[in-house]
Amino acid sequence: MRDEVIERAAADGVRLIISVDTGIRAFAAAETAERAGVELIVTDHHLVAPGDGVPKALAVLNPNQSDCGYPCKYLCGAGVAFKVAQALLERAGRGRLIPSFLKIVAIATIADAVPLLGENRAIVALGLDGLRQVVNPGLKGAAEKSASWTLPDALRAQPRWPFRIAPRMNAAGRMDVAKDVVELFTVKDAGRARELAENLDRLNSARQQEEQRISEAVLKQVDESEELRGAACMVIEGEGWHRGVIGICAARVAERFGRPAVVITREGDEAHGSGRSIPGFHLLNALETAPELFLRYGGHAAAVGFAMRAGNVCDAAAAAQ
Repeated sequence: MRDEVIERAAADGVRLIISVDTGIRAFAAAETAERAGVELIVTDHHLVAPGDGVPKALAVLNPNQSDCGYPCKYLCGAGVAFKVAQALLERAGRGRLIPSFLKIVAIATIADAVPLLGENRAIVALGLDGLRQVVNPGLKGAAEKSASWTLPDALRAQPRWPFRIAPRMNAAGRMDVAKDVVELFTVKDAGRARELAENLDRLNSARQQEEQRISEAVLKQVDESEELRGAACMVIEGEGWHRGVIGICAARVAERFGRPAVVITREGDEAHGSGRSIPGFHLLNALETAPELFLRYGGHAAAVGFAMRAGNVCDAAAAAQ
């Protein structure tokens, strides 16, 4: 969450913001919301800043808060948001609708690779079973477009099928047109749903091409730098790389070289980075050893994201050595 987004929302008359999968370290943004008269509900699953508490908000839902007794600590971001939807539906006497939400939450839980333990296991089991009978036109269109079969056949033939539909859902956000996914899941017209699903498929292809282009540039830097290849944590930076895909590129580098990897893109005076780690190395803890380098940052052991002044990129690369 960023100050300018909240200020724009307030100017448009928004009086309540509910974050999903973000916001647990958005202290400045929470203060901006309070000044602007916007109520804020934070739903997130990323780790809380040690010693800093949580942002000031109407409510903060995150099972990883130190004083939270919720038994399932492994919910993905969509899983935490689902708990809000569940509570609202039950309070409104519409609890019968809850199973329909589990279909999307199951896809998100699988795609986010969180442990399939406790409630997560129940969400996935019930959600995948529900996907055999999809009513939502958008979900049906997206599923059949990504699987090239009818949905029940796709589920029987390929248990990892959610890994095919999730990138298409994510592609819109990565390519800066996230509103298309919102429309996809709310549209009632089957024809429009198919049109949106086809557009998401095209966006996913564009995302793949952009990802391939940046990955080639990233790997070229590694190949040409003995210093990078010998680094304990590989930090690769470039100008104008699409920040929606740099996390995927970081994951490829970490997997290929067996070391934590951070990919940074510079855009004018600001730089944005995304990192992926390896088992046994807590990447967020590593960032917390030098918080002065960042404008904002967050994540967990395996993945992080951050923003910094472009002038700090060299210092961040040096710190990683």
